[in-house]
Amino acid sequence: MTVETAVVRDPAHGYTGDPPEQSGTDLRIGLLPFDGERLQIVVSGQNTWLRAELETPTTELWQLGARLRGLWSDLFVHHQSPDGEYGAQVGGHPLADTADLSEFATVTDELVARLARQGYGLLATVLDGEQPRMRTLRGFLLDALTGTQPLRLSFDSSVQLPWPMLAIDPALCASPWEAFLGYRHQVEQNAQHSWDHAPLAVRDRATTSLNKDEALDGVGRAPDVHQLLKDQSRLIVRTRGGELLDALAARVLAEDLMYFWCHGHFADNGSSGTCLSVRLTDEEHVDGPAVALQRRGIPRTSQARFKPFVLLNACHTGRANAPGALKHLGQELIDMGAVGVLAPQIDVPQLFAAEYAYGFLESYLAGDRTAGEISQSLVRDFAEKYHNPLALTYGLNCGIDSRLDLAS
Repeated sequence: MTVETAVVRDPAHGYTGDPPEQSGTDLRIGLLPFDGERLQIVVSGQNTWLRAELETPTTELWQLGARLRGLWSDLFVHHQSPDGEYGAQVGGHPLADTADLSEFATVTDELVARLARQGYGLLATVLDGEQPRMRTLRGFLLDALTGTQPLRLSFDSSVQLPWPMLAIDPALCASPWEAFLGYRHQVEQNAQHSWDHAPLAVRDRATTSLNKDEALDGVGRAPDVHQLLKDQSRLIVRTRGGELLDALAARVLAEDLMYFWCHGHFADNGSSGTCLSVRLTDEEHVDGPAVALQRRGIPRTSQARFKPFVLLNACHTGRANAPGALKHLGQELIDMGAVGVLAPQIDVPQLFAAEYAYGFLESYLAGDRTAGEISQSLVRDFAEKYHNPLALTYGLNCGIDSRLDLAS
């Protein structure tokens, strides 16, 4: 059997012609268009380059990814107390009422085991096939993913699967929690394409923005998050969609971090599909097309700047739309130049979302660790301290290497 190997270099970036930003990620896994409904998988890193054709069609992979997200939402977020034995009302949702689920450890352990099996099933489906190239690639990739060494993984894919929620075979792990890719490794979807942004002067404090729905001001640790941003940065607070859109129209947006604390929902776009939209305190929809329009005509030169890290803490905002459809908000922010977007891929409970935001922002503003390191540590912290797996539902789109840099 012949193993395909080559020097790890892809100057065409999957035949797009755009060179990727250099990254120290250990493995890059590309799911790239190959032949109509078919994809090819390309794995590079660790002095290896492997390629194989996928057996599962693109549309089926999209559906399986959506199914896995739906299972997390149904089995965990909307888990009901059947007869009140959890100390809650019959039919309540006890796993959504607090971030610390230690008292429900028996329940969460069982659900995590089920979800780990489902995550492994999706990973196995991606790697289906008995062609020699696929057997070789599958063996190499699974060996790397199941190893004890934590890796930095970049999935560069035209099909956005919920990568942190995928899993290796739980039977190989001491506990099902350890099977998830987001627990074992740092994970990002897609690497960033860089361009020369307008430089900023060396600063003593970061500039941040809080783009919020005031109806959520009193939820959980939301007041603590607001105070943290106020104490640790130069904070801009926006409560209306028009204020946000006006800010995005500026040629130079000198924010190091943008935080969204609002609701996300799917709005009918007037055609056969929907587009993910967020709203602040007012009723104005802020979606991908709206923000793209605001920066239309602003050139990507050193006279313009849009380079924040974005924590988009609104339900479903970590999801991407299918190729050829209107881009969701997170996708457009990446295209506009954001160094990374971290967002939930399902409808996370508000109490958990506020707790997660505090943990991430406190660490990111300290400037000591990258977004990839912080997101993985939060997965482990919530799992080990609180028996809560919901940090796995937050997807990092670009930004695995992002770190607060006040020297610009």
